[in-house]
Amino acid sequence: MLELRNICYTVEGKEILKDISLNINERFIAITGPNGSGKSTLAKIIAGIITPTSGQIIFNGEDITELSITERANKGISFAFQQPVRFKGITVRDLINIAAGNDKKLSIAAACEYLSEVGLCAKDYINREVNASLSGGELKRIEIATVLARAAQLSIFDEPEAGIDLWSFNSLITVFEKLYEKIQGSIMIISHQERILNIADKVILLNAGELKQIGTKDEVLPELMRFAANCKVVEQTLNGEENK
Repeated sequence: MLELRNICYTVEGKEILKDISLNINERFIAITGPNGSGKSTLAKIIAGIITPTSGQIIFNGEDITELSITERANKGISFAFQQPVRFKGITVRDLINIAAGNDKKLSIAAACEYLSEVGLCAKDYINREVNASLSGGELKRIEIATVLARAAQLSIFDEPEAGIDLWSFNSLITVFEKLYEKIQGSIMIISHQERILNIADKVILLNAGELKQIGTKDEVLPELMRFAANCKVVEQTLNGEENK
C-alpha cells in the first residue's frame, strides 16, 4: 500500500530525517522512539503537510510525493494531529460531515454515532463550535471521530492517547479495532505507550531521524528503552552542569 523510498528532510542545514525507506501494508503500525526522533515529521510527510527534501512516497503504486494534503486525502490518507486544530464558526456536525466527504450526506444520527464511539454524549456536542470552549481532550476525541467518519484506507494518528484522561485507554483501542473492521486498510499510530505497541503488527523505531529497527513490540521495546535511558542520562548530566 505505502512505500517510502529514501526519504530525507532537512531544515536550515539540520537533518531531521535521514534516508528512511519503509514498506507498510500491515493492519496496525506503530511508530515510536525518543522525543525529537522525527516521528511526527515522518507522519506529516506521509500525510502531505510537509514535503520531503528528497525521496519518494508511493501509495497504491502511485507516486504521491508532490501531491497536497487534500489530494492525498482524496487518494485515501487521513491524519489526526497531536494538537487538534480549532475552527471558529464550524460546528462539530459540520466538521464530521466535511471529514466524511462531499459524496456522503451524513444524518444527524450517523454523526452522533461517531461521537458516541469516542465517548462523547452526542447531544451535548453535535451543534457546538469547534473553538476555544472545548478542552484539549474534547477536541482530541472529536478529531478521532472525524477520522472514523473519513474511513480512509490509511489513517494516521499522532499520539492519539494525549488528552483523553477521562476516557479509558481500552476504549481507544476498541475504536482502532472498529476502524480497522470498517476500512480493512492500515492504521498508523505514533505513540510511546506500550499498550499501543502491544496491538501493532509492526513497530518502527526511529532515533535522531534514522530508522533504527523494525519488528514486533518484543523485538523493538528493549532498544527503545535503551535509547530512553541514554536520553535520561544526558538530561540528568545537563541538569547537573546547569546547577553547578
